[in-house]
Amino acid sequence: MKKPIIAITMGDPAGIGAEIAVKTLQFKNIYDDAVPLVIGDLEVIKDAKNFIPSNLKLNEVLRPEDAKGEYGTIDILNLNNISLDDFKYGEVNTKAGKASIEYIITGIDLALEDRVQAVVTGPIHKEAINQAGYKYAGHTELFAERTKTKDYAMMLADKEMRVIHVSTHVSLKEAIERVKKDRIYKVIKHAHNAMINLGNDNPKIAVAGLNPHAGEQGLFGTEEIDEIIPAINKAQKENISVYGPIPPDTIFSKIRGGQFDIAVVMYHDQGHIPMKVTGFKFDKKTNKWTSVSGVNATIGLPIIRTSVDHGTAFGKAGEGRANEESMKDAINMAINFVNSKLK
Repeated sequence: MKKPIIAITMGDPAGIGAEIAVKTLQFKNIYDDAVPLVIGDLEVIKDAKNFIPSNLKLNEVLRPEDAKGEYGTIDILNLNNISLDDFKYGEVNTKAGKASIEYIITGIDLALEDRVQAVVTGPIHKEAINQAGYKYAGHTELFAERTKTKDYAMMLADKEMRVIHVSTHVSLKEAIERVKKDRIYKVIKHAHNAMINLGNDNPKIAVAGLNPHAGEQGLFGTEEIDEIIPAINKAQKENISVYGPIPPDTIFSKIRGGQFDIAVVMYHDQGHIPMKVTGFKFDKKTNKWTSVSGVNATIGLPIIRTSVDHGTAFGKAGEGRANEESMKDAINMAINFVNSKLK
């Protein structure tokens, strides 16, 4: 079977995207299962290779089909959108923001044409892309617009911890207003399908409450009674193994303990905080992150998209100190999604 081409968008050139791409492609097992292809700028990748340092070779290609997919060589689709003179590492830059969006658009379009089989995104900077005129809250909204997808959800995963969101980049006030039966039901379905695509034939899905103690039978709010429970009941009628609402202060311990496989969470921080508590580890003695693991995946798109679960890390950009763990996890999850799709 021909190995899938996994496009890796370089992210904001002023951040750590190029560095973590190069560091990740030093692992042979990725080449055993896929043809990784960096979409970005050759000059920036060369610079990252120098300051890491890395002895990997570079192979500039004009088309995804020309990628060699050989361990020891990084295949790069060079868009030649920015030079090292155009930006400084660790600083917000309009040209860098524009370039980062152009890498993503190229990856999406290639995936829609099935010239690459998945897109893995490096970190972008929200201020930089907005300065460049792209009014997106992040990757997810761009992917949805470019693929003309209205029904999608953000899933975060790190080892045994997995969460999928009813809402993400909106105010807390608006997030509460978005806790509606139809949306919750759709996210439960997304959770079910995502877990099956990752090889779990009978996933157990937990649904978090919105309010303290999951509302305590209406004492602390009625969203559970009015919206969340009806959505769960509807999904259960379709033989989906879904349970809840479960109080938000205990649901994640149950996920980690294996009682459930994934949690449907009601808003951004309800899901992101437990993910980053488990996946991100900081050592005060060295003043460094010793672990930055976790994957962000957009579920419901017509193409496969995964991403690192961290930002551009401007504080360490250009220094060779970035942790590539999340990028490696994101590529491996993309490969798993592709393999499941091919079965």
